[in-house]
Amino acid sequence: MGKEPLWEALQKVYDPELGKSIVELKMVRGLEEEEGKVKVTLALTTLACPLRERLANDVKEALEQVEGVREVEVILTEMSPEEKKALLDSLTPEEGVAKRFNSIGKVIAVMSGKGGVGKSLVAALLATHLRRQNYRVGIMDADITGPSIPKILGVKDKPIPAPMGIIPPTSSTGIKVMSIGLFLLREEDAVIWRGPLISRAIQQFWGDVFWGELDYMVVDLPPGTADASLTVMQALPLNGVILVTSPQELVRVIVKKAMQMAKHLQVPIIGVVENMSYAICPDTGMRWELFGPSKGEEIAKELKVPLLAKIPIDPEIAKLCDEGRVEEYHLEEFEVIAARIQELVPEVTPRFFVSIGDFSEGD
Repeated sequence: MGKEPLWEALQKVYDPELGKSIVELKMVRGLEEEEGKVKVTLALTTLACPLRERLANDVKEALEQVEGVREVEVILTEMSPEEKKALLDSLTPEEGVAKRFNSIGKVIAVMSGKGGVGKSLVAALLATHLRRQNYRVGIMDADITGPSIPKILGVKDKPIPAPMGIIPPTSSTGIKVMSIGLFLLREEDAVIWRGPLISRAIQQFWGDVFWGELDYMVVDLPPGTADASLTVMQALPLNGVILVTSPQELVRVIVKKAMQMAKHLQVPIIGVVENMSYAICPDTGMRWELFGPSKGEEIAKELKVPLLAKIPIDPEIAKLCDEGRVEEYHLEEFEVIAARIQELVPEVTPRFFVSIGDFSEGD
């Protein structure tokens, strides 16, 4: 039958991570056809790619549409380190189409120096309480390798492609949500991506998603001060960050690293939220500080910002998060934050002129 129609079919298959044709990305390493049986070899950036099955199925379906094809075999292999580097270096992000249609009032990032302190919970609660104040709210899950926002908010619908951009699904109360977790075939699939791909995904969440008109965008940052956090702070017009901490002394030290990063990039710090601050005994009503005395006030004082809230260790929070119903949780401190948000968040959006090479943790 000739290979030309086969190549034309493969041109229409796009890598879901990189957003380009597998032919353009030079991933097709072999294409054989004999009596209607087609064998195609694909080179992936990593064989651990969680979307490899989807990509192989897309190739199979595309080739099966070609007249005369009776059977398709897809063989997956892995690029060499040199090939991976050349491919990633060629991916230059472009401004998304959706960006021109979006009108977003203020962008607030939720940040922590390490994982496990409840950063995603704080982001979800902040978005929830802003929504209760009748603000139009969106939440961007920038924690690409550990997305948890869809689970916490109970969002299961997939994003919808449209001419003006990708339309994000909404939570039960109307919060618009975008997360890499919404694109995975299975919730437990790992996202094994290098820094450049993660940064590109975050930029696409901003420029390629049709957010429409929002009063507030809450960005759930990944833990630490690496590429993803740096991308958000440089590529998005942040109005400020909220730092999440817990009572342990170790967390206090790491939060200061996050504070240094925000200051270095000239992003205003809105305030501090202390999670797992205390627990209330259901039998006696006594208040227990299970992880030691609260350090929220001390940290806030050192950073010269307000302590916005203390979140207790409450089994109800864990239950609602597991069931995707965190929007039903009420915390008085967050009601106050949502009501005062206009004065807490600076009006002026800072401009950034710092490149990745300019930042080091010791600064």
